[in-house]
Amino acid sequence: MRLLICLLVLISTSLHGQQSKNYLIRTIAFYNCENLFDTENDSLTFDDDRTPEGRYHWTQERLEQKIANLTTVLSQIGADVSKTSPDVIGLCEVENRQVVEALVRHPNLSNKGYDVIHFDSPDERGIDVALLYKKGSYLPTSFKSHRLLLFDDLGQRKYTRDQLVVGGIMDNEPIYFLVNHWPSRRGGPAKSEPHRIRAALLNKRIIDSIQDLNPDSKIIAMGDLNDDPIDKSLKVILKTKDDIAKLDSLSLYNPMEKLFKKGIGSLAYGDKWNLFDQIFMTPNLVGEHRNTLTFWKAGLFAPSFLKTEKGRFKGYPLRTYSGGTYTAGYSDHFPAFIYLIKEVE
Repeated sequence: MRLLICLLVLISTSLHGQQSKNYLIRTIAFYNCENLFDTENDSLTFDDDRTPEGRYHWTQERLEQKIANLTTVLSQIGADVSKTSPDVIGLCEVENRQVVEALVRHPNLSNKGYDVIHFDSPDERGIDVALLYKKGSYLPTSFKSHRLLLFDDLGQRKYTRDQLVVGGIMDNEPIYFLVNHWPSRRGGPAKSEPHRIRAALLNKRIIDSIQDLNPDSKIIAMGDLNDDPIDKSLKVILKTKDDIAKLDSLSLYNPMEKLFKKGIGSLAYGDKWNLFDQIFMTPNLVGEHRNTLTFWKAGLFAPSFLKTEKGRFKGYPLRTYSGGTYTAGYSDHFPAFIYLIKEVE
């Protein structure tokens, strides 16, 4: 069912009288699930710590608590405005399709009409990306997993996450979603940066190939990029900008950059906040023409229950484990989201 909300023209460039308009609103979200593993030992991946006998004593009870926690979050992202859960959700750090399906089957989400798109990645830890979508909001027509090939200084293959690309129809408009989880900063930002540059280059090739087929394609990329909005992978390779007036056909709009410049972050480490969880898009999703799906605003979902209440990490995301101790939390990342709106009669 379409959800209509009444927004004052206050979101436009000016307010003329008391005129109001009806808009269809869609919420697009991304969430790093922080090690959503099942309890079984996979002999092909390094998941031994996340088993009942492993370092973290990952039991069925803890898995079920994790799923309950994550679905509580997913059900509420953007709901203060849309009054429902997101229409499309990108996920990362999920071990397999089974744990993703466990999310959509949970009572917190089971009545929302979600379906799953997932491919197994060759990541050494066995973690993947996935897409959840409401069947009443989005109709996928194509999906593909793109492999990111990385090699170390000795020419040995480094196995990491694939990049998921899903094309489909939302409100009678073609729209593509890219779901990312770029290589980590292990070994230091400088040493690991070339891997994220390659991830950005793959993202750019995917976007270029879509636009070669149809220059008018609307594309939204999301993910845990392990880089901030001002880093080279985004600003130089993908040519992201935070100023709508400076957008051109070769650039992408990244609303998360403005949040970052205000000191807002999605995760914290060493008393420093980073905004690794981002959503950016092609310029044709930005503008004042509201008769098509158009970007409205972006944010992070960070209510008080997602934050550590006290101690050294007060205000940080309340994670599942802290210093190896089970804390029954949610994730070490806050989710990112954007709203798309479209004027309707």
